[in-house]
Amino acid sequence: MTADLPTFELAFPGPLRDQLVTAVLDGTKTTTTGLLQDYEIDGEPLPVVGAQAAVVDSAGRRVAVIEVTEVRVCRLGDVDFDHARDEGEGDDSVAAWRAGHEDYWHGTDYRGWLGNPEFAVNDDTPAVLQRFRLVAVL
Repeated sequence: MTADLPTFELAFPGPLRDQLVTAVLDGTKTTTTGLLQDYEIDGEPLPVVGAQAAVVDSAGRRVAVIEVTEVRVCRLGDVDFDHARDEGEGDDSVAAWRAGHEDYWHGTDYRGWLGNPEFAVNDDTPAVLQRFRLVAVL
């Protein structure tokens, strides 16, 4: 059954993905943020409420099933504390959340994937905010 589910990848394979997957598995991560442009570049539709996906670890193993419970598109400058806190990365403010996410989006992995070494986000950058629930640990 889970083999039929689309995969849900957090960050790039490596230590950050491993940390985020662990947070999903222990229930501390119930939200995630992506940039709208990522969906456009990949030709992927936006997630929809009720959709399920298999969370994959850095080795590409399916380790959990999640279900999307909310999807919002907003400006990065409008991300609220509840969303930031529920990302499960220990951020105690929206500013701390933003700084960590800017490090990711301005990092070599993301800029390399994008093919733009100068890419930068700002308050008006459209983001896709997802809330999800853990359905099963595999």
